[in-house]
Amino acid sequence: MGIRFYEMLSTMRFVPSTPTLFHAGMPRAQLSSCYLNTVEDDLDHIFKVYGDNAQMSKWAGGIGTDWTNLRATGALIKKAGITSQGIIPFLKIANDVTVAINRSGRRRGATAVYLETWHYDIEDFLELRKNTGDERRRTHDMNTANWIPDLFMKRVREDGMWTLFSPDETPDLHHLYGKKFEEAYIAYERAAEEGKIELFKKVKAADLWKKMLAMLYETGHPWMTWKDPSNIRSPQDHAGIIHNSNLCTEITLNNSKDETAVCNLGWINFAVHVTGGAFDKEKAKETVTVGMRMLDNVIDLNFYPTIEGRNANMRHRPVGLGVGGIQDALYQMEIHFGSEACVKFADESMEVVSYYSILASTDLARERGAYESFKGSKWDRGLLPVDTIALLESERGESIDVSREERLDWSVVRQAIKKYGMRNSNCMAIAPTASTSNIVSVVPSVEPVYKNIYVESNISGDFTVVNPYLVEDLKKLNLWNEAMLNELKYEDGSISRIAGIPQHLRDKYKETFEIDMRWIIKAAAYRGKWIDQSQSLNIFFRGSSGREISEIYFYAWAMGLKTTYYLRSLAATQVEKSTVSTAEFGSTHIRDREDTVTDPVAMSTSPQTAPVVAPQARVASPIMVAVPAMVASSTPTGSSGARSVAGSEAALQSGKSAPARTYVLHKNPEVTCESCQ
Repeated sequence: MGIRFYEMLSTMRFVPSTPTLFHAGMPRAQLSSCYLNTVEDDLDHIFKVYGDNAQMSKWAGGIGTDWTNLRATGALIKKAGITSQGIIPFLKIANDVTVAINRSGRRRGATAVYLETWHYDIEDFLELRKNTGDERRRTHDMNTANWIPDLFMKRVREDGMWTLFSPDETPDLHHLYGKKFEEAYIAYERAAEEGKIELFKKVKAADLWKKMLAMLYETGHPWMTWKDPSNIRSPQDHAGIIHNSNLCTEITLNNSKDETAVCNLGWINFAVHVTGGAFDKEKAKETVTVGMRMLDNVIDLNFYPTIEGRNANMRHRPVGLGVGGIQDALYQMEIHFGSEACVKFADESMEVVSYYSILASTDLARERGAYESFKGSKWDRGLLPVDTIALLESERGESIDVSREERLDWSVVRQAIKKYGMRNSNCMAIAPTASTSNIVSVVPSVEPVYKNIYVESNISGDFTVVNPYLVEDLKKLNLWNEAMLNELKYEDGSISRIAGIPQHLRDKYKETFEIDMRWIIKAAAYRGKWIDQSQSLNIFFRGSSGREISEIYFYAWAMGLKTTYYLRSLAATQVEKSTVSTAEFGSTHIRDREDTVTDPVAMSTSPQTAPVVAPQARVASPIMVAVPAMVASSTPTGSSGARSVAGSEAALQSGKSAPARTYVLHKNPEVTCESCQ
């Protein structure tokens, strides 16, 4: 088996997470990526969590912490006879702990903090990443995330009111979800109106939602993650509550005072699982089987910085098998991202991964025994991830527009679970893979290519990278030459306005910001029905319409997504574009200088209709938001943006070199999650 695993690594079929690559073979091999804990409303436990987080950061773990339990600003502290200052001062300390700890001497600490939307301090929480205001109430080095109940989304849609509470007066809300949460929340609202609750505040749900979106525009935070689908679809609903996600929002595991959830990650490189222009299911089966065995071994070999982490991992044994290089696989199969074919591939390929990862876990259970808390789990009750979509619909009271079609014989899996149990409480989670994807030279995770030409920066310098698939396709059409390369650089990587390129290539090589985000969300929803945890899914938005971004997030929620990650937007900068030539790639012919720019209006943006109504008309200049980088050490920096076509033509006709313009994501390495990547 060791030789088989080595072969998987050497052929780049399976890639472990960064901490596993960093620490395997060391005296204290901390191989896990992220840790998820929750804070009790108790001073001793608050400071214990600070210490635990410091230890986990010391050993290169990324931190996700739930702070909803803490009483709000103005709440009475009975023992001391004083009122509380709320959660913000404690989060400031958590921020400073994050800054102080150097993760394994390689990178700074990284933390994400979560708060439920009904907490009385939510409005102050939303402003933690602002660059203005009292610095004592700001956390510039820490990620923030909203943990949103479905009831809030319904109130926003209905233009209803929303009541903010202090957890010391509504202690059970934190541990409820779905219909039970709604019943308890409405009961507390009635109690507040009757004067039975001292500290509460009523706001318009839509106004709070607008502020959440405004902060996303301004700071990239807090992220949007949803409490109810995460818990309702969890296989471990019998063993506790999911109070928060992790640093990259793909992990949804239970945690408590006594258990710190631990995620053990690796991913399958889809780029090397395409044979003859089709997804190789047999090859994927072999990779998944070996990868699951490796991840299960990580649990036993791992060094645990805290006893709570060890307790949780040994009791539940969760792993997160993910995927990456999706864009590379699509290129090889001649499928473009903004299409039903892409959604179909997301559905079918993830079914294969889900099928064989669950089957591998049952095989491990046969050899090594089922995980300790298996009894009573959804697995034990005969419920698979795809079955839980119906549960979410029932709890939410709304249908979810995701097909339940099964192509494989799932009765085999159900029988194996019934006979042997499961070795792992959770099997799948799709991490960002932004760092490890560089090792195998593929597009990270499940996202489209960011740019067809970009500058990659690392300790060796800056290097211009051109999409090799695009180069090969242009060569086949006898279109690749110095003039084409210059046009590609001038257009910041986009080929949508370069004359002579066939429409099918324009569609195939659309960049991230040229694809309607709804296609990406729809593919994620069809992929997500097979996953027992979640996906690290960035939201890409090049417009400035608040209404449109609201529609995008509502679409993600309505499609049943559990979490989203960063809101990515565009920001202009200048780069030198004279560092690459066709000598590196070969030239096919000399392209005439004429017809180098064509009318963009004549170009179709997509041969298909987006999965929902067309978005509102977008403002020409993109909104500038300070969002963290996709990768701290190697950020794609080529991009296209709003630019006057007339100005472009004038620059070409004058013979002058147009100013090199690209768009980059603001670099903020101290908050970039590389643990999962």
